[in-house]
Amino acid sequence: MHKKYFLFVLLLCSLNLFAQDDESVGFFKKENVFTGGTVNAGFGNTFTNLGIGPYIGYSFNKYVDFAINPSINYITERDFGGVQGNRLRQTLYGPGAFVRLFPAKFLFAHAQYEFNFLRTKYMPFGTSSDVGVEKYKYDAHSFLVGGGMSNGKDFPEQKSYYYFSILWDVANSPYSPYKNNLGRSVPIIRAGYNIALFQGRK
Repeated sequence: MHKKYFLFVLLLCSLNLFAQDDESVGFFKKENVFTGGTVNAGFGNTFTNLGIGPYIGYSFNKYVDFAINPSINYITERDFGGVQGNRLRQTLYGPGAFVRLFPAKFLFAHAQYEFNFLRTKYMPFGTSSDVGVEKYKYDAHSFLVGGGMSNGKDFPEQKSYYYFSILWDVANSPYSPYKNNLGRSVPIIRAGYNIALFQGRK
């Protein structure tokens, strides 16, 4: 798994190469800074994941966006461990970063690293109060990959856009919040709005 983290870091370090574009002069332009937020949902037969994630980032050019984003998620799972009636509830939060690559205005590939702090409550079958409830604290790494569509990133004239994406966690962390009780990655559906800051200002 360390190889995947290394590849992600390598990808971020190599953004310079993608960022060389006739439309970009100089290293930093404040009108290329953007903010936004994501609402995400993941569903399985026994699994529900709901969360939000604000972010702030920078558009290098019409092809590459990079951002840092904290996030918080709430997860419930029934029949946990394959035992009917067992329930699991998790709250997780932590920092992350992502890169989006736009081969076209309306289409992008997405790669994201997250480090999550998990607070877990496990309620075995028959538990009706705090008696018998087990509480745990974990850390988990996630590496999300996938793609999505937007209503059009028209750089540099217009950098704001709506988007919709589907991601999967390809990391092998046993405590990943994006896997079901069988250890299988479930699709993570996200939608949000990318807001260009300082648009039209020099």
